[in-house]
Amino acid sequence: MKRTVGAGNQITEGTIWKQLLFFFFPILLGTFFQQLYNTIDMVVVGRFVGKEALASVGGSSGQIVNLVVGFFTGLSAGAGVIISQFYGARNADGVNAGIHTAYAFSIAGSVIFMIFGLFFAPGILKFMNTPEELLASSSIYLRIYFGGILFMFIYNIGSGILRALGNSKLPLYYLIICCLVNIVLDLVMVLLLDLGVAGVAIATVIAQGVSAGLVTRALMKSEDIYRLELRKIRFHGNVLKSQLYLGVPGGLQSVMYSLSNIIIQSAVNVYGTDTAAAWATQGKIDAIFWMISGAFGVSITTFVGQNYGAGKFDRIEKGVRTCLGMDQTASVLLSLLLFTFRRQLFGIFTNDEEVIRIGTGIMQMIAPYYVVFSFVEILSSTLRAVSDVIFPMLLTMFGVCLLRVLWIFLVVPLHPSLNTIVINYPVTWTVTAVLFILYYLYRKRLLWEKHRN
Repeated sequence: MKRTVGAGNQITEGTIWKQLLFFFFPILLGTFFQQLYNTIDMVVVGRFVGKEALASVGGSSGQIVNLVVGFFTGLSAGAGVIISQFYGARNADGVNAGIHTAYAFSIAGSVIFMIFGLFFAPGILKFMNTPEELLASSSIYLRIYFGGILFMFIYNIGSGILRALGNSKLPLYYLIICCLVNIVLDLVMVLLLDLGVAGVAIATVIAQGVSAGLVTRALMKSEDIYRLELRKIRFHGNVLKSQLYLGVPGGLQSVMYSLSNIIIQSAVNVYGTDTAAAWATQGKIDAIFWMISGAFGVSITTFVGQNYGAGKFDRIEKGVRTCLGMDQTASVLLSLLLFTFRRQLFGIFTNDEEVIRIGTGIMQMIAPYYVVFSFVEILSSTLRAVSDVIFPMLLTMFGVCLLRVLWIFLVVPLHPSLNTIVINYPVTWTVTAVLFILYYLYRKRLLWEKHRN
């Protein structure tokens, strides 16, 4: 007999903008601390080890980590959508089957990716034209990171489950704790033990282990209708099929993003260590935008998923408009902030004037166009929440990924320069945003008419 859940943390009632912001801020702060403990690694090695270590942690190795983490995050997003839909429909059996299947998937996936990282990291770094002086330290960083990747997978899936159920506060609290752990360990490993790049990798793995333990304990100690039980972790066939149907397109989409970025990173590496360090630093500063826009994306996914499960289509439409407006407002303000204080921000990571000069030039070209990408983030998250994943994936793969690759291989050779590489991002964001706006308007009309009929 199918059990049902109570009201819990549902967001199917109440003032839309207040609920979106109430859900958004813990996610934003959580993402901030997640980015912070990764950024601290770069700050510590950049200030106390050197620009070579800075490029090793955030350059080619950072792109590889983003590829693997992004792929799994995309896959696990399918679990969050399914769980939020079950929760909105008050189907307790579905919620619990989703939780245990998601954990089984994360454990199995971590083993595969750990083996991949340990054996193939050096070869991939060479393929990416990583400067010779960075190969050894980048390989060390990657192998240590992948050795502990289970912890990162467990934390991501566990916090995603909590957010899908409307609890965005606990992941935030745990990330604050882990960020503090990572900062302390970074300083100990680099300044006291003189372990350099290996030290910050070890600190990151330990901090992720703490976060994985905390989020798992929270799910196991839940007094609500859902509860994680270790002995029940297994694959539930129908639930796994649904999670993969929604997750695989997102995972492939993320992989295509990362592969295109890896190709771009390879083109950037040709310009030497200074440019590689500037690009890596810009990526960490740029992450401020991605964490804000991503937090809005997670918020609207959960909001739409629960309301879709409850059949409240008018509320979905209002929520999408509201969230899009908030994301665009935040994007404009952030663009102004980063554009104005770009030199001061780069100065946090390094004292090298040439690295700062190159990095601020990159930021000057990218920052004004953040607002364009807000359309892609919000509309793709909305479509995913109503189980529409295939065509949005194709749009992204064409608009962002394929066009970026074509740009690198066709346009850059005609006008070889770093600026030609950088302008790739605003161009592909604009094309993809237009495609998503057109498809969303078409899909919304069909879905809403079907519902009303």
